Amino acid sequence: MKGINFKIIISFLGLTSMLNGIFMLFAVPFSMYYGESEKWGILQAGLLTIFIGFALWFFNNNAKKNLGKKEGYLIVTLGWLMLSFTGTLPYVFTGTIPNYTNAFFETISGYSTTGSSILTDIEAMPKGILFWRSATHWIGGMGIIVLTVAILPLLGIGGMQLFMAEAPGPSADKMHPRITETAKRLWLIYFILTFVEFFLLKFAGMTWFDAINHAMATMSTGGFSTKNSSVAYYNNIPLIQYIITLFMFIAGANFVLTYFALKGKIQKVFKSEEFRYYFFGVIFFTLILSVIILNYRDLNLVTSIHHPEPWGRTESAFRHAAFQVVSVLTTTGFVSADFTMWSSIGTMLMFSLFFIGGSAGSTSGGVKIVRHIVMIKSSFYEFKKLLHPNAIIPVRYDNGSVPKTIIYNILSFFVLYMLIFIFSSILLTVFGLDFISAMGAAASSLGNIGPAVGTVSPVDNFAHLTIPAKWTCSFLMLIGRLELFTVLILLTPFFWKKC
Repeated sequence: MKGINFKIIISFLGLTSMLNGIFMLFAVPFSMYYGESEKWGILQAGLLTIFIGFALWFFNNNAKKNLGKKEGYLIVTLGWLMLSFTGTLPYVFTGTIPNYTNAFFETISGYSTTGSSILTDIEAMPKGILFWRSATHWIGGMGIIVLTVAILPLLGIGGMQLFMAEAPGPSADKMHPRITETAKRLWLIYFILTFVEFFLLKFAGMTWFDAINHAMATMSTGGFSTKNSSVAYYNNIPLIQYIITLFMFIAGANFVLTYFALKGKIQKVFKSEEFRYYFFGVIFFTLILSVIILNYRDLNLVTSIHHPEPWGRTESAFRHAAFQVVSVLTTTGFVSADFTMWSSIGTMLMFSLFFIGGSAGSTSGGVKIVRHIVMIKSSFYEFKKLLHPNAIIPVRYDNGSVPKTIIYNILSFFVLYMLIFIFSSILLTVFGLDFISAMGAAASSLGNIGPAVGTVSPVDNFAHLTIPAKWTCSFLMLIGRLELFTVLILLTPFFWKKC
């Protein structure tokens, strides 16, 4: 009977830790440039993380190179936990977040690209720490696991199992028959788009430091900002908000389609059924919410900026509606206005977006649009089967028939997703949150969104949560980022049985 190859798992965790430590060291020059004493704490954290990783890798490097599904699931989940636990070290060593629960919450919120925060005064934080905070987004966005897939062949290890376990969405479309080439191209696109957005934001009026941080947070669909009021800080510079809206939309689309678009194959993009729903869904919700915002007499109350001219009011309403719709739908979580003030209808519309998510194969969290498409079609075809019980009516997606195994997987995912949401909402009320805030925190954490409703609204944060509530939200962020099954399968007894 075959057992789990724990040596290769530990070896991989060591490699992950080393890479994480190297990324930490990138924050040191920023701290040095601004003359901050915290540079020593960041340096120590980075070196210690590299040392831990090297020790784990060195003493297990002679492991057999066989990598099965069980090893893949364990490596992804434990790798994410390794990132989160070592990622707290810069906060703890510098004393910027001395409480470990808060440090872990902020860290896993970064790696899971959730964007929820316990910081009450972001602008008072050292620049080196703010850069590291944004870097956790950027690392987690595409997944350091996928990055390492490109390195594994050098060690004689195949990485297909890792990519399938970590890749966001119900399927992992490939741009290239070799998985390592896919990983490399994904990261190249990711890096190029981040750099382009940084350049545009700098040109539009941001400082170079703010532009770097917001570009990393946008492309990862993370939402950490360097400003206390998030992107609402730039309400007097509409161009900045339009640029961020555009790149949030790109980040929420399937990266394979982005690859085709960059190669000039635009027709392939619009042939995608999921992309069409995504594109027109954004337009639909934006127009509805624009009308809702315009119906407010005090537009300044809703959008934090006053436009007496009719065209100015219309532009402002459209911009904030588009920004918040894309921000929530892609689970980025940037804030340009407090959407909980857009009437009860507007708030409910925004809350409904919490359960949709971006495209499969993107850096977004949530249920994903493709799952909703398949579920709706499957339900609709059930009506047909009631009239024609003997007919064979397949569920079709992108001109192809969807296998029943995929449909069952999607339905199981959604049922499990909603059960976890309900149970965690109840649990958070036990831990001190009111009913609305508990639902908001649970939906936001599980969907990796960031701002929610109630006492965790866009103008509030998660600092007031009790310690058990913060650990609950941290767990929800983890399983939400790794698509539920990847983590929860480890909690089943049959996973650990030898076969």
